[in-house]
Amino acid sequence: MDVPELWQRRAPGFTCLNAIASGKMGTVKNPINDSKGCGGVMRVAPVGLFFKDTTKISQTDLISAEASAITHGHELGYIPSACFAHIINLISHTDMTLKDAVNDSISHTRKLFTNFEYIDYFCELMTLAVELAGKNIPALDAIHQLGEGWVAEETLAIAVYCALKYDKDFEKAVIVSVNHNGDSDSTGAVTGNIIGAYLGINAIPEKFTANLEIKDVISEMAEKLYNC
Repeated sequence: MDVPELWQRRAPGFTCLNAIASGKMGTVKNPINDSKGCGGVMRVAPVGLFFKDTTKISQTDLISAEASAITHGHELGYIPSACFAHIINLISHTDMTLKDAVNDSISHTRKLFTNFEYIDYFCELMTLAVELAGKNIPALDAIHQLGEGWVAEETLAIAVYCALKYDKDFEKAVIVSVNHNGDSDSTGAVTGNIIGAYLGINAIPEKFTANLEIKDVISEMAEKLYNC
């Protein structure tokens, strides 16, 4: 609360602004709009650090979905957030491989949202991302099969593809994630969340962190979330 940099406006999306201006807070059960933009999934990576006890992972997933549903009411505006938090939780708190964590997240998300209209489509898209990461085709061609990242399910699928494709190279994963024809800052952010959590701070080249704004504050908050 005492860090002014955390309270600076940093180009929020129109959906987020309109949702906040409405004076209401959407929920999964009571959405305030039908948006499935990526503004929700982009902001929930920290929720994935909750609960070192992975038996509580469903709670982590649902908190993440609700955090996105505040501003994004479409099923595909918040279901990807649950899946995303699941991935972050497993790669942060277990020794599971990234691919196994992604596959577990797809399976678990399907169970959590069994009767939802778009769950099959979402899981199929995520499965395609996993399959494409294992194929020897140009990265740009693979990404364009997944979409452009303007909507949440495409943002997460592209990020998962990039992180899996280059699961030992933070820099390569992030570079590939932003070099396409779509919403590259969003796909780059989510990719960085995944591959950074998976490989750890020591695997991130110093050029990405040396001049990072409020780095100490971010590190402190991350430690507190991780240990909660």
